[in-house]
Amino acid sequence: MQTADIRQRWLNFFADREHTIVPSASLISDDPTLLFTVAGMVPFVPYLTGVVPAPYRRATSVQKCIRTNDIEEVGKTPRHGTFFQMNGNFSFGDYFKEGAIAYAWELLTSSESDGGYGFEEKDLWVTVYRDDDEAIDLWRRVAGLPDERIQRLDKDTNYWSTGQPGPAGPCSEIFFDRGPDYGQDGGPATDDDRYVEIWNLVFMQYLVADVRSKTDFRIVGELPSKNIDTGMGLERVAFIKQEVDNFYEIDQVRPVLDRASEISGRRYGVDHGDDVRMRVIADHVRSSLMLMSDGVTPSNEGRGYILRRLLRRTVRAMRLLGVDEGTFPELFVASRDAMKSAYPEVENDYLRISQSAYAEEETFLRTLASGTTILDLAVSETKSSGSSELAGDTAFLLHDTYGFPIELTLEIAEESGITVDREVFTSLMTAQRTRAKADAKAKKTTLADLSVYSDLRAKGETVFTGYSDLTTDSAVLGILVAGLPSPVARTGQTAEVILAETALWAESGGQAADAGRIVGNGFELDVVDVQKPVSGLISHTVKVVAGEVHVGADATSIVDEDYRRGATQAHSGTHIVHAALRQVLGSTAHQAGSFNKAGYLRLDFNWAQALSTETKSEIEEISNLAVRANHEVVTREMSLTEAKELGAMALFGEKYGDRVRVVDIGGSWSRELCAGTHVSSSSEVGIINLISEQSIGSTNRRVESLVGIEAFRSFATERALVSQLATQLKAPRDQITDRVVDLAAQLKVAEKKIAQFESEVLKSRIPDLVSRAETIGNVSVIIADLGVVGSADEVRQLALGVREKIADQPAVVVLAGVSSEKPVVIVATTAEARQAGEKAGVLAKIAAKVLGGGGGGKDDMAQGGGSQPQQMGAALAEVRRNIQV
Repeated sequence: MQTADIRQRWLNFFADREHTIVPSASLISDDPTLLFTVAGMVPFVPYLTGVVPAPYRRATSVQKCIRTNDIEEVGKTPRHGTFFQMNGNFSFGDYFKEGAIAYAWELLTSSESDGGYGFEEKDLWVTVYRDDDEAIDLWRRVAGLPDERIQRLDKDTNYWSTGQPGPAGPCSEIFFDRGPDYGQDGGPATDDDRYVEIWNLVFMQYLVADVRSKTDFRIVGELPSKNIDTGMGLERVAFIKQEVDNFYEIDQVRPVLDRASEISGRRYGVDHGDDVRMRVIADHVRSSLMLMSDGVTPSNEGRGYILRRLLRRTVRAMRLLGVDEGTFPELFVASRDAMKSAYPEVENDYLRISQSAYAEEETFLRTLASGTTILDLAVSETKSSGSSELAGDTAFLLHDTYGFPIELTLEIAEESGITVDREVFTSLMTAQRTRAKADAKAKKTTLADLSVYSDLRAKGETVFTGYSDLTTDSAVLGILVAGLPSPVARTGQTAEVILAETALWAESGGQAADAGRIVGNGFELDVVDVQKPVSGLISHTVKVVAGEVHVGADATSIVDEDYRRGATQAHSGTHIVHAALRQVLGSTAHQAGSFNKAGYLRLDFNWAQALSTETKSEIEEISNLAVRANHEVVTREMSLTEAKELGAMALFGEKYGDRVRVVDIGGSWSRELCAGTHVSSSSEVGIINLISEQSIGSTNRRVESLVGIEAFRSFATERALVSQLATQLKAPRDQITDRVVDLAAQLKVAEKKIAQFESEVLKSRIPDLVSRAETIGNVSVIIADLGVVGSADEVRQLALGVREKIADQPAVVVLAGVSSEKPVVIVATTAEARQAGEKAGVLAKIAAKVLGGGGGGKDDMAQGGGSQPQQMGAALAEVRRNIQV
């Protein structure tokens, strides 16, 4: 049974039983605490928790998911995958335990000819929460399961909660027994690979409080409206029904594995290590393909960092299979062809996806080349020092700074006959992760508890009137002070105010929140921010500047007209610049993010190379010609299907409902899905002034522009600057560039002469320094404090000059100085001095320690420095004491 067939049977089964089919949400989660959609129930959380009223009583979906917490287990077990699909059926206050169990059992055990999955009843086991006698009775009665195939487990595996006060409930999981060839008998409680969990039923029936952990809380009582949340692992069922050993060998994944085998010449099923690597490649390529199809691009933070890690782990795995050149053009094509029937977008967007993936591979292959050079040098220095262990901080530097995988460092070190200090490396990694977790926790604690909005959201959606009105009369539905409901907010307090209707735009779709006020009888509120904490609800963060505002009071929202004008100019300007970009660069230059506010726009787009000055000028000119053309800007509301048929562009990471707004500028010249506010004609945008273009990743660029009056002010500032330059340089405006070039050339000649003069001055000091030589043991030593110097390079050149004069004897030269208020010490040794045991690197470190800094280098030349120039005398004295010791 092919994976697509398993998927379709699921949807057909539940659609026939009055479930609304809900399309998969993006892998980019709407939940601010999640990077990705990690489970099939994530898009339904607002409905399951009651924060947002569910638009249907029953629903079903096949949801795309990404999980990376077990990334190190990928390839090693039969069921760990980064990207996976979760089949789910949901009930919001409709059927409960009996219905969920009956549906699951019917679909699993019905024959394939009747639309089921055709599992043998004897192969199925279930687990239940230890105290859920009701579920046990239902499994006996509805499914006819014998007691020996029903196992009671504890809260850590069979109880669902968010870890916060709110809904919770017991779970019941269904397992498939793969047979004695895969492990010991004893059922799922053995936690053995023999028993594969294929379906989890969550019975959301209790309200919990005093939550100390996911397993430690107090049950307050039963929920008035009980919900069902289930999930069946599509890939897990697929590998069972396709009678293969694991997740990686199903029809949607195996083609990549086979291609990796062909490219590397390593046969799958022969060597366990190679098999794991091929599985990693198959999983990571598919996962990367799906992430990129939803608009994620490689970067050094957030989602982009996870994607980059997957791509680089793939390159590393291919290298361990003996392949050093690029392979993505073959691997990604194999994954595209395997996934396109289920997700047509991977084929439709493949040009954009492939450009980003291939560029990332090329970049990392160069990183590997440079990292290998650094590692080879470190290995050489480790051996020459007599050690057989590479420093852990070196391994961490390669990993953290250069993206060089620790596994690769271990492999190369082993080939060279040395080990790696894993203890220090692990300690540094742990410290880094601890900092990251603390940062994530700090960010998470700043988010409001969304449950406080549930009663307010239950009163209905906030009506946004700002498309047509800049003032709107309404009523105060709720007030939150310090994140908690309050009947009143008083002068001086900051609060959140919820209105039934508002003219103020809430930050979304890349458009910043409106500026404005909320006024009423006896109160005035300055609007600090406007957000959508939950779907359909608009919250105004306000500062109470006068009076008191009470729940139920009449209130009028007033938009700052100048700010809104600037915001609409910037948002329409964003669409215009995007259209101009695509006109100049082609359709693969697709928007990957944006931000606009009054007078300013920022647009990120998929592109791997810097734009030339000519290209930027062309984009800017096309944008301003579109403004001058006075194109009509038309906004229309229609179904998502109609919008796509019209060719309207949807932007990655944005969530669209069944009804969408389409913004046309000049008809089809620019046509995008967009809920933001816009001008009525392109000429209202004013001026578009591109002020910067830069890289924000190996495959992403960013342009910034000033718009309208801000663009004019920028031009006016530049005009004034040009006038000042013309006056100062005594040259007409059209000759300023030539005049500056002439001055730069003259300056370069002068600097060269100065450098020559300074070099002669340095050379003149050499005889005096040589005359200061003293003998310590069998070595001639020259130690001198030069005082204030121009740079460390000056001291280095002087030290080399002195050493050259006494190169025929065992000698150590130690010169010091202060440059930019920082002490610097240069140590140089002659060949005979090194034979006598003197090492410049050791002596430089000694000096640097006294100076409160660090240093080092090779035996013949080294440098040290610090932050305490007043300790220079002590540092040189310490060096003198350590010569010939």
